[in-house]
Amino acid sequence: MRSRRRLVVIGGDAAGMSAASQARRRDPDLDIMVLERGEHVSYAACGMPYLVGGLVGSPERLIARRPEQFAAQGIEVRLRHEAIRIDPPAQRVSFSSSDGVTHVEPYDELLIATGARASIPDIPGAYARGVFTLRNLASGVATWEWVERERPGRAVVIGGGYIGLEMAESLRHRGIQTALVHRGAEVMSNLDPEMGALASQALRDIGVALYLGEQPLAILEANGRARAVQLSDRELPADLVVFGTGARPNSALAQEAGIALGAGGAIRVDDHLRAGIDHVWAAGDCAATIQRVTGEPIWVALGTVANKMGRIAGLNLTGGDAAFPGVLNTAITKVGVMEIARTGLREGECLRSSLDYAAITIEDRTLPGYYPGSAPIHVKLCAEKGSGRLLGGQIIGGPGSGKRIDTIAACLTARMTVQDLVDMDLAYAPPFSPVWDPVQTAARVLLSEV
Repeated sequence: MRSRRRLVVIGGDAAGMSAASQARRRDPDLDIMVLERGEHVSYAACGMPYLVGGLVGSPERLIARRPEQFAAQGIEVRLRHEAIRIDPPAQRVSFSSSDGVTHVEPYDELLIATGARASIPDIPGAYARGVFTLRNLASGVATWEWVERERPGRAVVIGGGYIGLEMAESLRHRGIQTALVHRGAEVMSNLDPEMGALASQALRDIGVALYLGEQPLAILEANGRARAVQLSDRELPADLVVFGTGARPNSALAQEAGIALGAGGAIRVDDHLRAGIDHVWAAGDCAATIQRVTGEPIWVALGTVANKMGRIAGLNLTGGDAAFPGVLNTAITKVGVMEIARTGLREGECLRSSLDYAAITIEDRTLPGYYPGSAPIHVKLCAEKGSGRLLGGQIIGGPGSGKRIDTIAACLTARMTVQDLVDMDLAYAPPFSPVWDPVQTAARVLLSEV
């Protein structure tokens, strides 16, 4: 008979370890066990492209905390242990260890933090040697080791989202001839097309060959190794192929246990991250949430979101009362000197939500034209007509552009209007901004449309 309450966490990355750490801080007497099927916990997945590109010196630099550090907190981490069945009525989890033995563990509270899995096209050669995806640290290390050992001269990146852009930039940084294949008319489908076109040009500017409106038909092999990517009318030679074709929530284990799924096939949770069954919670890339602007269900896979959800789950499963407010899908990346950021709704999303909206795009400078380092910046804003409420923003520009998206995200969080943004008392000095920050200049233009 157990005298102490037990928390079992399935998944040892951002959400899982954030929740375990938060639960430990709130309840020193709670037994905490983390089941992680991989070889690492608590690592910086977003740093993996930069490891491959040689900007991060070694894989160890990406590991935030090791199992023994969690053990010192009283958090038991079991690596290479995979959960295979959840039995909610009995409050038990079955899992297999690295030696193939199946174990059963009871729980008082269960957190599902199984993350997401790479979405890999079902094409011949997808698992040949020299073909990689970046989904966990082990896959990032494998890609890095291949580049270090094989010194590929030509690479093909498949997919034009965040991972695709960051991998293409990193491979070019290493001097590798790089092509990028993307099925859309422009890269970055989470931007509006005219902003995506700027991102596409940024890739060309650093020497990436783009094949837009294309999909791979096969990875061609020679002696089991990738040698080329077959498109509809050409072959792209490749010593290295990287899939950056997105991800899907890793929710099958939950579904098999009778837990309902929601947006994007992710686990449906309430604002306290309860999964609809007593004593079961879900957080991170496997869990759905809401879009804060519209209130509609949404699924996103972002490290920032996963960490915050994990913290809320850890609070609530130890008796707290905290709500996760949803997301704006705020994100940022870069290609060469070009910074790319977005938050809230795109114009296309405004249309699909049947909002009466106005949208404008301006071109400005990051700094006064007379100051060294001034660079072009494009800002797009959307707002609701009538109310003037801001709905979303996108920014693409030179150094100093991207983090301006946080001003727009703050406005969206506070449900501010375009006029509120114009009236904000933002800092100014020539080394940092023109006297009217480009975001406020865009808001001034938008005022006449709402």
